[in-house]
Amino acid sequence: MDSKLPNVGTTIFAVMSQLAAECDAINLSQGFPGFDPDPALLDRVSHYLNSGKNQYAPMTGVPALREAIATKVKNLYGRSVDANTEVTVSDGATEGLFSAIQATVRPGDEVIVFDPAYDSYAPAVTLAGGTTIHLPLAQGTDEFIDWQRLSDTINERTRLIILNSPHNPTGAILSASDLDALADIVRNTGIYLLSDEVYEHIVFDNRSHQSLLMHDELWPRSFVVFSFGKTYHATGWKVGYCVAPEALSVEFRRIHQFTCYAVITPVQHALADYMQQTPGHYDELPKFYAAKRDHFCGLLKDSRFRFVPARGTFFQLLDYSAITDEHDVDYAKRLTREIGVASIPVSVFCESEPDTRYLRFCFAKDDATLEEAADRLCRL
Repeated sequence: MDSKLPNVGTTIFAVMSQLAAECDAINLSQGFPGFDPDPALLDRVSHYLNSGKNQYAPMTGVPALREAIATKVKNLYGRSVDANTEVTVSDGATEGLFSAIQATVRPGDEVIVFDPAYDSYAPAVTLAGGTTIHLPLAQGTDEFIDWQRLSDTINERTRLIILNSPHNPTGAILSASDLDALADIVRNTGIYLLSDEVYEHIVFDNRSHQSLLMHDELWPRSFVVFSFGKTYHATGWKVGYCVAPEALSVEFRRIHQFTCYAVITPVQHALADYMQQTPGHYDELPKFYAAKRDHFCGLLKDSRFRFVPARGTFFQLLDYSAITDEHDVDYAKRLTREIGVASIPVSVFCESEPDTRYLRFCFAKDDATLEEAADRLCRL
């Protein structure tokens, strides 16, 4: 059978997690927290599991949850959105991203991504008949997008630009001036924007997340995708959402209804309750994860790895070039087998082989796990 994705193998996250399991290694590769959600949220899930909320939810999402999302968007980002026509609950952020790409991209279109780029973007573009154009992130500056290079790359075939902030895997974040620069570039074009903002609440050092929802000029052309899994330590529930203007949401829902139709019902009801009852939960996340980052980086300060503490997300890049010149995929696998610490090689996020030597480590784990992992890494 001819493959629609002949150049795509099993995602690196599955590969490294499987290797970690086989080697009984500490798994700092796949991005999931090592702790459970708030018991109060789990109680609400249990309540709805046992209260008859186990059949299909509405295709667009449980109304109470969409209303809670609209309230959050207004309170955090100052954007008034219609819960009925501009908010759609998705089967995790990945389905939201996929549906937005399928709704937007046509055969022959070009889609711009910034490497290192999350590995679900390009396959979705290929399946839509588009071509992914990879631009490297800027290096060595406060900006992580080279805006002049982006401007020079845009042409009449450019249909979509995919942004990710806070950025996985680098932890970089967009600033308000970055959004203005983007607006200058796409003004007077028909280009759409897809913003992956799943780490919206995990931003450090008194910085703030700049959502495309905040920018009056960018909002009308934007699909903005979020994740409950990252916010509430429940990645296995696979619940996310897409906020987009009504006309874009119509197209998004045309695809969404045939990719998953509806998302798990009792969890949606539980999330709606929890968002209303505990609206300040996400306000604590920057402090919580900054402590994790600082603890992990502090443990590694005398190691042979070089690093700059991440500005956002719950990932830390470590430069291993002072230790070995091995390819990062080979080195990541060797570390998993030999010292029992699994990570993600950054080159898999790039079209062209990067000059740098980085591994990505997830620090969303309990302190004992981070301490054991760091002790092993410091022996190298």
